Amino acid sequence: MRETLADWRPAIDEAIADLVPRDVDADYLESFFGDPTYEYDSGGIQRALSTPLWDLLDRGGKRWRAVLFLVFVEGFGEDPADYVHYACIPEILHNGTIIVDDVEDGATIRRGERALHHVYGHDIALNAGNAMYFLPLKVLTEDPGDLPAERRLAAYEMLMYELNRTHLGQGMDICWHNERAVRVGVDEYLEMCACKTGCLARIVGRLAAIITGQPDDVEQAVATYAELTAVAFQIGDDILDVEHSLGRAGDFGKEFGNDIREGKKTLLVIHAIEESPPERAERLQAILGADSNTDEEIAEALAIIEDAGSLEYAREFALDLAATAREEIDRLAFDDETTRKLHEFTEFVIEREA
Repeated sequence: MRETLADWRPAIDEAIADLVPRDVDADYLESFFGDPTYEYDSGGIQRALSTPLWDLLDRGGKRWRAVLFLVFVEGFGEDPADYVHYACIPEILHNGTIIVDDVEDGATIRRGERALHHVYGHDIALNAGNAMYFLPLKVLTEDPGDLPAERRLAAYEMLMYELNRTHLGQGMDICWHNERAVRVGVDEYLEMCACKTGCLARIVGRLAAIITGQPDDVEQAVATYAELTAVAFQIGDDILDVEHSLGRAGDFGKEFGNDIREGKKTLLVIHAIEESPPERAERLQAILGADSNTDEEIAEALAIIEDAGSLEYAREFALDLAATAREEIDRLAFDDETTRKLHEFTEFVIEREA
């Protein structure tokens, strides 16, 4: 799967540049946004939209949502090269959400460098992040695949449904890490992930199925696969945050003890509180609920999580989700190569080191 990601990344970035070029000029603005009522300020729009977006994209990122979309399209018997611009839709949406997410979480680091709101200011970061919810919809308007009208409408309706649920998940996450007590259980955590992370992945599967004209049961199967894989990815992300802070992972691109500092109520935290002796569970909650933490307090919280066996628990949970995702794929009539890639992807999201 790593090879597939590397192979497709240049084409994906080129297609993103068609939507948001690195260098904004009047011709692009008029062709994309229409004639100005008076006059566009291309320099200002460059600094407000294009520069922050490409700053983030050039830092890395695996483009896995776009690549997974193309794997689905190929599995449905279409030439993925004809649909690269559609693959940009979930990729740009994802990058928009993480810009806004970093502002809301007060994050300092993203992909190994200062979060965009620390570079460009909160106002530009929020505007750029919000714009990325809408810019990729232009792909459906321009319709490079010459889709039937009913497929374009179905794609619009699907995007509105899934994006609204994405904000439910983000809302839950924000409320939880602003609360001192850990009052939620595993099911609430999984629902948050299914909305916040899972809906963006569901867009990948559903969009591929819709634009290639697949029946409803196939659309549902690939959506379920993508959602389960994304939740496993989120749990893997939570595990990486702890392992990176314990010095056992690669360059994770986030601050030491990031999730603890933000008071995140992750699966590992929920399990540790349920399984630890009362005094240690209370101490973990106190550290999570504090306005700030020392490195020593972060280390103490990590030790509580590790001693409770929460890393092993979360990894096994993610592996079970991945296995269920593979079962969804096995029910479909994909060719062996597509099935292999989709199986490998469920392993990649958990076993990655960064």
